[in-house]
Amino acid sequence: MSSLSEAVDAIAAEHGFSGVVSVDRGGEVEFAKAYGLAHRAHQIPNTVDTRFGIASGAKGLTALVVVSLIEQGVLELSTTARSVLREDLPLIDDRVTVEQLLAHRSGIGDYLDEDSEEELDVNDYLLSVPMQELAEPEQYLKVLEGFPAKFAPGERFSYCNSAYVVLALIAERASGVSYHDLVRARVCEPAGMRDTAFLRSDELPDRTATGYVPAKDGGWRSNVFHLPVRGVGDGGAYTTVADMSGFWRALFAGKVLPAKWVAEMVRPHNDVPGEAMRCGLGFFLHESRDRVMLMGQDAGVSFMSVHDPAPGFTYTVISNTADGAWPVQRLLRERFPA
Repeated sequence: MSSLSEAVDAIAAEHGFSGVVSVDRGGEVEFAKAYGLAHRAHQIPNTVDTRFGIASGAKGLTALVVVSLIEQGVLELSTTARSVLREDLPLIDDRVTVEQLLAHRSGIGDYLDEDSEEELDVNDYLLSVPMQELAEPEQYLKVLEGFPAKFAPGERFSYCNSAYVVLALIAERASGVSYHDLVRARVCEPAGMRDTAFLRSDELPDRTATGYVPAKDGGWRSNVFHLPVRGVGDGGAYTTVADMSGFWRALFAGKVLPAKWVAEMVRPHNDVPGEAMRCGLGFFLHESRDRVMLMGQDAGVSFMSVHDPAPGFTYTVISNTADGAWPVQRLLRERFPA
């Protein structure tokens, strides 16, 4: 059998992978390597400490913020969205609770419905609102409104992006603190995630990869017109592979939340139809073992980080294209079965 480095190199070459791969055990890095370009026009290569967007991987951060407010007594799992939203978003059922939003069981209409019969192309232009107008939770109200409920609250599982934007709104209104400040203070700082933040795509700092989507002429273009200029709730954070490894260790060491709440969040709350996995509160879970996952895909973004708490084992694949992470992720899943 080829070494891990040789195997990843081969997959990266075959698929033109642009991103970073990391494997560590107990905090000791076993493999970390960068491939491709962070900025194509200026030929800036990715490095192991390059920051990448993680799309829906940010839902885990949102869930932790909300549960930290529950632990503090500001919210409850049974708090209704309506009690915080008041007259806003009237199509959300009055019975929808924070717990149902966290567990993808709210039934609310989704502005980006991934369960739609019409398959979404993440590299397409999917939002009708100008990207530069979407940077704070309150600005997303115009994106969320007008979508009728899909089913009664609690009836079943259905992955929902809108639910996590609503959770960001609820967290911000209930606490009186901005959503982005909540993530920084309640998740990033206690977890030691110094390179993780919700960055604006039109002013990315150094050491940050630009996301790319394929152009019709066979080249590449930036994803800046495809995604909100600053993510909220359901996606849009940037991070590094090292921050993700530190995140998992801090989470299961009780540095972000008390152990009883971490256990509740990574307890299976649903099976995921059509997928070999289960879902907790903000986290996906292996179909039968204790492995916990965060993942995301969007225009110019693909990401998966998998953690097994018992041996403290983590692997993360992160890319600045929409499909780049998946061939490498499949290789790691085969190399490190649960």
